Amino acid sequence: MKRGFYTIMSAQFFSSLADNALFVAAVELLRTSGAPEWQRAALVPMFALFYVVLAPFVGAFADALPKGRVMFVSNAIKIVGCLMMLFDSHPLIAYAVVGLGAAAYSPAKYGILTELLPASQLVKANGWIEGLTIASIILGVLLGGQLVGQHLSAALLSIDIPMIATGVDTAAESAIAALILVYALAAWFNTRIPHTGVEMRPLRQHPQRSILSSTLALLPDFWACNSRLWRDKLGQISLSTTTLFWGAGGNLKFIVLAWAGVALGYNTTQASALTGVVAIGTAVGAVTASMRMRLDMATRVIPLGITMGLLLILMVFIGNIWVAIPFLILLGGLGGFMVVPMNALLQHRGHNLMGAGRSIAVQNFNEQACILGLGAFYSLSLKLGLSVFGAIIVFGVVVAGIMLVIQRWHARNCLNHCEELDHLLHIARQDMHH
Repeated sequence: MKRGFYTIMSAQFFSSLADNALFVAAVELLRTSGAPEWQRAALVPMFALFYVVLAPFVGAFADALPKGRVMFVSNAIKIVGCLMMLFDSHPLIAYAVVGLGAAAYSPAKYGILTELLPASQLVKANGWIEGLTIASIILGVLLGGQLVGQHLSAALLSIDIPMIATGVDTAAESAIAALILVYALAAWFNTRIPHTGVEMRPLRQHPQRSILSSTLALLPDFWACNSRLWRDKLGQISLSTTTLFWGAGGNLKFIVLAWAGVALGYNTTQASALTGVVAIGTAVGAVTASMRMRLDMATRVIPLGITMGLLLILMVFIGNIWVAIPFLILLGGLGGFMVVPMNALLQHRGHNLMGAGRSIAVQNFNEQACILGLGAFYSLSLKLGLSVFGAIIVFGVVVAGIMLVIQRWHARNCLNHCEELDHLLHIARQDMHH
């Protein structure tokens, strides 16, 4: 791997570490303020909100500037969101601003891989960066749990800055204040990311139009890219699979917190550790896939998605921690093994069809729209009186059912478009050898 790849990995690690720790802190902030359960569940779709709203613009933004600079600005926006939480903005609104920073960050984070590395290293690079991301999730949720825990929060709250009234009075607030420093460290790594030498794709300039008109002019380009990827016979399957995976996985971190509270009687600190257990399995699955799978084998992992949905239903019957741990590792492992080759295939098709940044923006739009939709569905289920167990069962049925539809969709493509699929896979094999 090129040297710049490891700088990207470091920047991604600390940014993702802070993201996941902040989620736990935000859950605790809502819990201690007496917010209802559905508001805590709503943190997940609120984080996804700006991914969906700004998807037509962030891809073009990522392609127009050096991606290290885009990532730096994105981390600065996340810091603003943290400060909003500390200065009495509603946690859901402030967390949405953090999601705004993440929405701008993602096209640059993944797009730079296709600029820096050849196609033959994409699966391996995705395996390592996803594995590192999962490691940051594990450590992030553990860090968040410890920051809001009794011992570490007491130490943080005892810190006194002379002549400055910070207004930080609770464990959740002290955790958020500490995470601002982690985001700042990630931003510093962003400044060290080298230029890849790839030509920038400047935003379309219309001298006689206002900024708003020029910005809205990006919408047709985005929807054209979105349609192009959905029409591609490999792009549509990889996009639908990763969309469903991240839609389910994005909500799973709160589902595990809620399930651990009901099934095991755990508090936020204890339950956050179980979220890390799922991430351990995902990391193992991701790294295994990076070593065993090739780009042209990606569609073979589709049945794992159906299995994941069925396993979610089985969660409600587990009430023992020693059964829960291997079960959650298995659940995460299946997801990690499935998403890495599918993600690499999607990046490959998107890069060939429209450019890295726009491709990732389309991917983010669809994936975050799924997180938003499934998260709103789960949150609404709780608000309407469905129990945590009941909501999990319905959630698992929906995931397994949609994945079954995707499997049949691909089977139909294989029957009706054999020559086109063979040609696209031949291109993927050729690019892997260059």
